[in-house]
Amino acid sequence: MTNTTNAGTNTAGTTSTTSSTSTTGTTSATGTESTNTGQRTVAAYAAPAPKAPLEKTAVPRRALGEHDILIDVRFSGICHSDIHQVCEDWGDGIFPMVPGHEIAGVVAEAGPGVTRWSVGDRVGVGCFVDSCRECDNCLAGLQQFCTGAGGPVFTYNGVGHDGEPTYGGYSAQLVVDEGYALRIPDTLPLDAAAPLLCAGITLYSPLSRWGAGPGKKVAIVGLGGLGHLGVKIAHAKGAEVTVLSQSLRKREDGLRLGADDYRATSDPAVFTELAGTFDLIVNTVSADLDLSAYLGLLKSEGTLVQVGAPEKPVEVLAQALLTGGKSLSGSMIGGLPETQEMLDFCAEHQVTAEIELIRADQINEAYARVLASDVRYRFVIDASTI
Repeated sequence: MTNTTNAGTNTAGTTSTTSSTSTTGTTSATGTESTNTGQRTVAAYAAPAPKAPLEKTAVPRRALGEHDILIDVRFSGICHSDIHQVCEDWGDGIFPMVPGHEIAGVVAEAGPGVTRWSVGDRVGVGCFVDSCRECDNCLAGLQQFCTGAGGPVFTYNGVGHDGEPTYGGYSAQLVVDEGYALRIPDTLPLDAAAPLLCAGITLYSPLSRWGAGPGKKVAIVGLGGLGHLGVKIAHAKGAEVTVLSQSLRKREDGLRLGADDYRATSDPAVFTELAGTFDLIVNTVSADLDLSAYLGLLKSEGTLVQVGAPEKPVEVLAQALLTGGKSLSGSMIGGLPETQEMLDFCAEHQVTAEIELIRADQINEAYARVLASDVRYRFVIDASTI
C-alpha cells in the first residue's frame, strides 16, 4: 500500500438493485460525464452486491439544483461502518453501494441560489446529506436524529427525497444541498481532516456533552479509528485521559497521542485498581464487552457512553447502574452545528486523524486490513485515483 503516516499533508430498506445508465454528454478531466439534462455520471467504487468486493463503476449524480453545490472529492475516509453496511451486518442494503461518509473536497460549481459557498471553497460532507428540516430535532440542529418522513437522508445506502438512492464519497464528485456541507478550515489538511467528518464528531459530541475538560478523568475504550481521535480530542479539552485496551500493544502510540495512562483490560487487576476512577468512559469498540465491569470503573454519578455498535444486544446488570447512580448512554455522530464546531475546534488545536493514504484500487485490501485491526489509524482514499 501507499503509506502516509501521522496527520497528513497540506496538499435501508429492502435489498434492491439499481443500475446507472450512460447518456450522451461531455466527459471532463475528472472522470465525470455531463448529460443534456444536467445530470452527470461520475467515476466511483461500488459493491455490486452484499459482501462483494468493491469495483470501479460509474454512478449518477443529480443535476445541480438552485441551492446545490458540486464537490470535487479529494479524499474519502474508510469507516468500519462502510464494511458493516457492505456486508449487511445492520440490515438490508441498497446495491450497487458506493460507501463513504468522510468526505473532504473543493466546491467545483454552485447553483444560482447558493449563498454560503463559492467555487474553490474547502468543504466536507459527513454521514447525512439531507433531513426534513422541520421537526424539532432538525430545528434544534440535531439533524442526525431527524424524525420527519424517512428520517435523515444518509450519505450512502439511503434514499433521497427525490426517491433515488444515495451514493457516497468513494467517487469523483458529489452533489449536495449547500446547507449540508461543512467548512474545513484552511489549517486542516484535507486528507487528515476527512475522518473528522464521522470519527471526529462521533467522539467530539459525547466528550463535549458530558463535560470532558480540566479536572475530569476520561477513559477511552479502544485505540482504533474512533479511539485515537477520542484521545486527541479529550486531551485537547484538558481532561486526564486513560486508554483502556485489550493489550499494551499500542501503548506507545496512546501516550504519544495524548493519553496520560494506558491499561490492558485483559489483566483482571485493572478493574480493581481503577474502580471508581472515571467521570466519563467512552466505549468505541463494537465487540461484546462486559459493560457492567466497565461501569464499576466510574465514579458515583459517572457516565459510560456507547459509540461503538455491536451486532448483538448487550447485557447490563441493573445493580451496576444503581450502585453509585451511574448512567449508561449512547451517542451517534452530531448535527450540522456541532460538526462545524468540532472542525473549528480541531483546527484551533491541530487535531487531525492519523492516516494511511491509499489508492482506490487498494480499497478491498484496506477492508481486509481493517477487519484484521491492521491500520493505524484510518485509511483515506486519494480520490484522484478513482
